[in-house]
Amino acid sequence: MELSFRNRKLAQVFSSERTLRREYGARAARTIMIRLAVLLDAETLSEVPATPPDRMRQLIGNRDEQFAVNLVHPYRMVFEPDHEPLPRKEDGGIDLERVTAITILEVIDYHPKQ
Repeated sequence: MELSFRNRKLAQVFSSERTLRREYGARAARTIMIRLAVLLDAETLSEVPATPPDRMRQLIGNRDEQFAVNLVHPYRMVFEPDHEPLPRKEDGGIDLERVTAITILEVIDYHPKQ
């Protein structure tokens, strides 16, 4: 799969293990590198595991059409398909079998604070 980044700063952070460690810590950096390898090895988004530890899933609400994979709890790496127009199924959902490029948007804890 082809990967791009939301902006140059994020691309720079993801460019080396050292910068990932500085930004997110050693454990999260290791996990991010593993998730990136899985994404790069997949030919389409349908090949990214929906089961732990990756647990890729489509988000809802104001993040509809975005996806996330687990990192170190509670953080997720959020990305979106990089296709114009988005490949769609007949029912209107995103056709994961045809998503071959993504843009990484952020690493975030998007869960509401209690």
